[in-house]
Amino acid sequence: MRDLLLKALRNEAVERPPVWLMRQAGRYMPDYQALRSKHTLWQLFHTPELAAEVTFLPIKLLDVDAAILFSDILVLAEAFGKKIVFPDKGGPFVSPYVQTLAEIEALTLSPVEETLSYVKKTLELVKPGLKVPLFGFCAGPFTLASYMIEGAGKSGFIKTKELMLNHPKHFTLFLSKIAEASIAYLRMQVKAGADAVQLFDSWANVLTLEQFREYCLPFWKQIIEGLKDLSVPVVVFCRDSHRFASEIAKISPSAISIDEKGDMALLRKALGPEIVLQGNLCAEFLRDASRDMVVDATNKLLHSMSDQRGFIMNLGHGVLPATPVENVRAFVQTVKQFKNS
Repeated sequence: MRDLLLKALRNEAVERPPVWLMRQAGRYMPDYQALRSKHTLWQLFHTPELAAEVTFLPIKLLDVDAAILFSDILVLAEAFGKKIVFPDKGGPFVSPYVQTLAEIEALTLSPVEETLSYVKKTLELVKPGLKVPLFGFCAGPFTLASYMIEGAGKSGFIKTKELMLNHPKHFTLFLSKIAEASIAYLRMQVKAGADAVQLFDSWANVLTLEQFREYCLPFWKQIIEGLKDLSVPVVVFCRDSHRFASEIAKISPSAISIDEKGDMALLRKALGPEIVLQGNLCAEFLRDASRDMVVDATNKLLHSMSDQRGFIMNLGHGVLPATPVENVRAFVQTVKQFKNS
């Protein structure tokens, strides 16, 4: 099964859909909680031996078809000279924030192999012990920019949107710099052992369709083109991705990760057979439902796509902290027992 996920990403026929989960290592896992009680998040992300240990946890617990690097979407900001803060309560943030146009102009990228060497080391530690493909990842430019401007989601993106609307040239410059940094960062990850990468532009859903076309798609395409010579599959994700799926397909990523609000079978018909789709069981449902309900919903999703190539089972978003381990295991094992028609 080593090549199952990579075959699916190449849109080749497979005996069953591969399965992995976004945020498959995290607070719902007892072994992760035990590590977290001894180490801060910053330590877990910045200590390669610890990050490698967490990366392996879902492989051992769930027998998923892919591993994903244990890291955070914000760490790339460190290559711009920023600090990442993980408070005891609330989400992480970047310090200091980018507050002026002059600061955007002055942003300079340090070599990622130096500033983010701990990520490279984590991948190098993980790769030899894996029998499944390894995902690397980074934040999408809009999402990382919003964190660097104000901390995403904390104030309704007021400052981010003010910059976008009132100073579009500087906002575009900011996004372009992040895209170039993302290319360097992802290339480093691939050379260190990543078999595929995923772009998490999580907060792109706050944009209108026209804004999405202007401030997301060109930079996603820039990143995809910047990795093309490595022949590495690139999966793209944002909340409410079903709203933008037809637009995303135009830039030809290897796959689109579909949120829980999208109908996978209808999207397959709308987009055609060329684009690989990933998703999209609801993370809240996985947390709140009974085990039998999870099995039934998983089978329903599998059967809706059973005659389709290019399909990867996942959630519509990441695993939520209070999700029962037994529900996650039921989801994975139901997929692994399924046979395509």
